[in-house]
Amino acid sequence: MDSYQEINKKTIDRWIEEGWEWGTPISHEVYEDARKGKWGVLLTPTRNVPHEWLGELKGKKILGLASGGGQQMPVFSALGAECTVLDYSPKQIESELYVAERERYQIHAIEGDMTKTLPFEEETFDIIFHPVSNCYIKDVQHVFNEAYRVLKKGGIFLAGLGNEINYMVDEEEKEIIWKMPFDPSVDERAKQYVIKLDCGMQFSHSLEEQIGGQLKAGFTLLDLYEDTNGEGRLHELNIKTYIATKAIKR
Repeated sequence: MDSYQEINKKTIDRWIEEGWEWGTPISHEVYEDARKGKWGVLLTPTRNVPHEWLGELKGKKILGLASGGGQQMPVFSALGAECTVLDYSPKQIESELYVAERERYQIHAIEGDMTKTLPFEEETFDIIFHPVSNCYIKDVQHVFNEAYRVLKKGGIFLAGLGNEINYMVDEEEKEIIWKMPFDPSVDERAKQYVIKLDCGMQFSHSLEEQIGGQLKAGFTLLDLYEDTNGEGRLHELNIKTYIATKAIKR
């Protein structure tokens, strides 16, 4: 039987073949705009990351953690950063290499699993960019610990986090029907639900796990903002179901 990681890897690859929005590489025009200083990147579905969260990127070493797809790393490369990306989806890695070849820049693209030890030495990166993705893993503390390990002192960790509201409601987002935590690896009803929705093996995580987990790893929280799903009833009601955080390794 496949692990939940393998199930998600295969699911995401299939989504990309079907035109998944988070697996569509940026265009040449968007890349050129970034070179001219006109750019935006997402940690959460709809709100662009403030430019000041990233600062001057020329010469900075950035790790895109579960950030494949040719969307953010090309922008950072256009701004002069030295980029590495790790993603367990071969299709997402293919997209990174495709854009890098098209725009003629270098990127270190690694097919890897963030639930394992990251294949980097301690204090390697200046910035880690980690868009919403830890909803696909059970143990978020491991990710925060590893991010802390591979960041340099003074390095910045930017993360997109989904909150539990996403997992409380029914398919039409009208009623609260699920007890937290939502974990299809131990709850057969939850497993059948995610299979029906074709959303991969997803896991709810509390703010204690996700913000508290960063603090436990050693990070200092500097800033945050909230965001909606970008669609659906919760979005229409302006109910925030995502959080972006900026933390530093002192």
